[in-house]
Amino acid sequence: MNSETRNCQNCKQNFVIDSDDFAFYEKMKVPPPTFCPECRMIRRFVWRNERHLFRRKDDATGMVRPGSPPQEIFSSFPPQVTVKVYNHDYWWSDNWDPSDYGRDYDFSRPFFEQFRELFYSVPLPARSVFDTTNSEYCDNASYVKNSYLSFNVGYLENSAYCVTTFYSKDNLDLYEARHAELSYENYMSDEAYRVFFSVNIEDSTDIWFSRNLMGCNNCFGCVNLRNKSYYIFNKPYSKEDYFAYIKQFDLGSYKTKEELLNRARKFWMQFPMRFTLAINVVNSTGEHIEHSRNLKRCYSIHKGENMAYCQIFEPPGADSYDCTVFGWGASRSYESLVCGEECYDLKFCIECWPSLTNLEYSAHCHSSNNLFGCIGLKKKEYCILNKQYSKEEYFKLREKIIQHMNEMPYIGKIRNQKSEIRNIEYKYGEFFPAELSPFAYNETLANDFFPLTKEEAEAKGFLWREQERREYETTINALDLPDNIKDVQDSILKEIIKCGDCGRAYRIIEMELQFYRRIPLPLPRKCPECRFKDRFKFVNPPKLWKGKCQCAGETSDQRPETSYRNAVKHFHGAEHCPNEFETSYQPNRPEIVYCESCYNSEVA
Repeated sequence: MNSETRNCQNCKQNFVIDSDDFAFYEKMKVPPPTFCPECRMIRRFVWRNERHLFRRKDDATGMVRPGSPPQEIFSSFPPQVTVKVYNHDYWWSDNWDPSDYGRDYDFSRPFFEQFRELFYSVPLPARSVFDTTNSEYCDNASYVKNSYLSFNVGYLENSAYCVTTFYSKDNLDLYEARHAELSYENYMSDEAYRVFFSVNIEDSTDIWFSRNLMGCNNCFGCVNLRNKSYYIFNKPYSKEDYFAYIKQFDLGSYKTKEELLNRARKFWMQFPMRFTLAINVVNSTGEHIEHSRNLKRCYSIHKGENMAYCQIFEPPGADSYDCTVFGWGASRSYESLVCGEECYDLKFCIECWPSLTNLEYSAHCHSSNNLFGCIGLKKKEYCILNKQYSKEEYFKLREKIIQHMNEMPYIGKIRNQKSEIRNIEYKYGEFFPAELSPFAYNETLANDFFPLTKEEAEAKGFLWREQERREYETTINALDLPDNIKDVQDSILKEIIKCGDCGRAYRIIEMELQFYRRIPLPLPRKCPECRFKDRFKFVNPPKLWKGKCQCAGETSDQRPETSYRNAVKHFHGAEHCPNEFETSYQPNRPEIVYCESCYNSEVA
């Protein structure tokens, strides 16, 4: 089919479905979407609580110890949500059977109403973890050992406060890292050893306060360098002079660290940024994509192929549309969230892994085939709403349900900017409505990337929930901590510290203290949540705007904030660069944004 422009039934903006999209939908035997790509993405995001843990009761307590009071556990589900939650070990055991909750399909009611009732009836795992050791305060984690408050992580060891970090050990406060070791307070650090307070560092060692470095070692306060050693604020030094310069700074001092960090970040802003982060990609568009081919409007994808509108997929992933988080061998999947590890032909699924084939509208199912509208099943096949059928009965009933979903769609409600309520139809082919999610908007990935106020979220029809937090009596203010790590005593481990930003309580754990002493580094003055938000300020959103290269010939466009003088002549000579592109840098951002050609000309 030829490309078509359609109107999103959610935001009412036009979007294009091109011939490749139509071919994929035909291959997957699904109708074209009625939501635009951004609305589809946010709809998935509101089903993803990635990094918040809540105290709530374990609904399995009475089964394990009859008559005992409910045991308190940590869970990704807030205590206000009326789902049943089992602790990890009991949920995965054979002591209960999700099939006991199976029910007949009711053709007098919309499918999503019946799915919601089943979802809130079948017990769910308190946390989404697999093969973790001594990491009780981690979630969305696999193959993790001796780690603390880390989320969306895999193959992580001896680390704390890490998010979206894989194959790494001995780190603190990382966001988006792979194969990192002995690193601290970074965003995007891959194949990194001893990297600190930096952004977008690849295959580098001993890096401080730097941005956009690849193949470098021993660089301090640098930006846009390739294969360099012993550079300080982009100037070369001899090895001896480099270490003599570094030695003058006491990096264990908080005051010194802050002065250097502020100086470095001002220095970064004087240099151009590439309009998109893309490393070794072929025929691909989006942001933060690496070692991939044939990607369309994707975000944070590593080793992907033939994918569109996908976000935060780990290698490898292929032949999929509108999938968010995970991957690890997923292929031929559509409109799914946290599905991966050798999954094939999944549609409209949540938290389904590993080894799954032909699932639709299912959640928290594992090692199964041919499921429709199921919750929590393991090693099952030919089930609908958790009820077992023969192969022939399954496929016959499945066709009837799809027809029924189109004839009796679920009707959702949404408010427009004038607070007028209108209806949204959810037929077969739509992901789960946002209002069915157990999570409030401010508890999810959606709020990380697209933050809203309570009023804004509720005006768009999203749930908002203020959490009841345990208030701890703090024993010391972060601003009163010793300036230098050498003056910190072991007694700090007993202190309850008041965050210097939000005022909430936090602590320093043993692993953390030893890390700071080893490097050395000063104690942080902010709680883990505020530190995460500071790192997240460098994260471009999974959204593209039309942009134009800001190279004006010999310099960048003159701007109130700064301008940059080119080091070499570019292909367009003294004229303004004509190149236009789609970029994740929103218009009017302070960064200098260059096209690929102009940026590569300036990278040393």
